[in-house]
Amino acid sequence: MSALIAALASRHGLPTIDTDTLDAFLASAADEPEHVLLFFTGDPDQRSDSGDVAVVLPELLSAFPGRFRAGVIARSAEVALKARCKVEVFPSLVVLRGQTVLDVLPRVRDWGEYLNRLEAALRQDAPAFCSPSRIEITANARRDEA
Repeated sequence: MSALIAALASRHGLPTIDTDTLDAFLASAADEPEHVLLFFTGDPDQRSDSGDVAVVLPELLSAFPGRFRAGVIARSAEVALKARCKVEVFPSLVVLRGQTVLDVLPRVRDWGEYLNRLEAALRQDAPAFCSPSRIEITANARRDEA
């Protein structure tokens, strides 16, 4: 684990979430924000932007004081939880309200994009996230008809 990711727990108090603790974490208490930010780090040795997202996450929490609870998904749980959280790329931040995924922000983004997308996810009428459609490209041989 990188020092930047480790600092999320030691300096910022973010819990590490795994398959056994996710449901309990998502169930907010009456005095807690209902929105959650989950950080899927990926392997920081292979994904240099994991450290960048680790730096941005506390800043996002400061930009939206009291609006989100946040946690870091344990590396050992990422594969098991990525489909449930609609993660296709590491690192990613996942925005949820209860069990509903509202947005997935892969890799590091522009600050303005973070702010706009998180603000949209906080709206009560925010729709559930739909994974982008994949476009399949196939070769099509053209026949010349004489």
